[in-house]
Amino acid sequence: MITSSPQRIKEYTDRNWWGNRTLHDLLQEQVEANPELLAVADQPNRDELTGDAACRLTFRELDNASTALACQLMDAGISADDTVIVQLPNIAELVVCYMACSKIGAIISPIPVQYGRHELSHISSVISPQAIITIGYFRDLLLAKNAQLCLDNHVKVLTFGGKLTINSASNEVCQSQLRRYQQTHPADANHIITICWTSGTTGTPKGVPRSHNMWIATAKCCAEAGNYRNGDRFLNVFPLVNMASIGGFLFPAFMTGCSIILHHPMDPGLYLTQLQNEKITFTLAPPLLLNQLAKSPEMWGQFDFSHLRSIGSGSAPLAPWMIDTFSQNYGLDVINFYGSNEGISLFCTPMHTPDSEVRATMFPRLGCGIDHFDSYANKALLSKVIDTGTGEVITRSGQIGELLFAGATVFDGYLCTDNTALFRDDGYFHTGDLVEICGEPPWFYRVAGRCKDIINRAGMKISPAEIDILLEGLPGSAEAAVCKYQDDELGEKICACIVMEPDIEIMSLTGLTDYLSALGVAKFKLPERIEFFDSLPRNPLAKVQRFALEDSVSQRQQENLS
Repeated sequence: MITSSPQRIKEYTDRNWWGNRTLHDLLQEQVEANPELLAVADQPNRDELTGDAACRLTFRELDNASTALACQLMDAGISADDTVIVQLPNIAELVVCYMACSKIGAIISPIPVQYGRHELSHISSVISPQAIITIGYFRDLLLAKNAQLCLDNHVKVLTFGGKLTINSASNEVCQSQLRRYQQTHPADANHIITICWTSGTTGTPKGVPRSHNMWIATAKCCAEAGNYRNGDRFLNVFPLVNMASIGGFLFPAFMTGCSIILHHPMDPGLYLTQLQNEKITFTLAPPLLLNQLAKSPEMWGQFDFSHLRSIGSGSAPLAPWMIDTFSQNYGLDVINFYGSNEGISLFCTPMHTPDSEVRATMFPRLGCGIDHFDSYANKALLSKVIDTGTGEVITRSGQIGELLFAGATVFDGYLCTDNTALFRDDGYFHTGDLVEICGEPPWFYRVAGRCKDIINRAGMKISPAEIDILLEGLPGSAEAAVCKYQDDELGEKICACIVMEPDIEIMSLTGLTDYLSALGVAKFKLPERIEFFDSLPRNPLAKVQRFALEDSVSQRQQENLS
């Protein structure tokens, strides 16, 4: 499957934005250059999660294992352009699957382990997979059984530990079989390698097809942001099913020659232990974890992180005080990433600004002709902002509009969806994200939220993301976010949704508004309602699902009226 038009392929190839390398080409380059370097390693507690021993594979062993798996898939009737759902946690087999599918030209559709029968049935109806690859169980999730119960009989359920095995030894028979196959099925870097699923924070998952070239362009941006180097060791905590891990770790590791150490699910103690014991040089971590670590110097001080150069974060606004704590107390820079499956790829590093306030909330306006940010990303990515009412391009500081994105990382459109309104005539993608142009000169974007998340209080537009950032420092709270709720007089108002720390007295609405007022928040932005939760609803990438909060708040509102 190729979704890009011949015109787009030619233009981007002529600009050297796209090339002819595939994911398995990147692996082959590392096999030739670094055959005995560690490629991927399981978390040390793997046996507690899946019942299997932890696995560690060098680049040579990964090449052998993925060739063996490719042959097993071919023997199961899977070939080029066939789609395979893969539902695995962060374990070595998942990396092997990516490589095996790449080698035979199959399309891998990775999904979170949290997806159940409802999501599996929906995804299967969209892509008509030939098979699903999974394991028997992950903790209390019966993955193989769920797949067998909800998928049609024509969809093969292939299970590691059952029909599928990992064999990292060299096998000339498999290698010959694969060579013969590839001679009649040549690889193409514009071929779709993944169909990831994005519901963002809104609802039904949508299929996002991406080619090798799109992912490699994203990898170049991430490698540039993190200053990745040959021999680096990455600790990956995000599910290897979406932008953060595929673009941030998988493709860059094989492009640069780095090791991926896996972690899943999030366990702060084990995470810190792996950072130390695996001599990690770079990692990504959700803002919530970094906030907890910034507040716990005694925990941080128990470990030796002398190999760690920097930490990346994203998926939610960062707190400036957290960035300052890591810089001043821990000697580590925090890099702010802002990306999506569709191809948004923004980042802010100390090279862009030393100011923690700016780096926590803003991103350079890549691809806008600002020569100050000279980089691959600034050449291969394009962005602009339009007025949501008129569609006119806006460029002045202080203006808020919808972010449009184009360039080497951007996909061609959702599967089985009318994408007519998704792209402008000039090829720019409507991200649905609101940003404010900031600074003098106006070099930065500040993310103001999703178009549909914006709270309209009597005509005054309020960004929930702005309030979320301020609530991260709320004393006594473990998690906090705001959402809108309906009001007959003003249209919409703000509700603060709070998770309190254990054994902390419940906060009053007055105490909350006093806290925000002391920070200088305008009166019309203050919450007029407060609701408490045991935990905030989040998607598999830890983003708060604001639509779910709105549903819960609305339901509570109706119950109070009845």
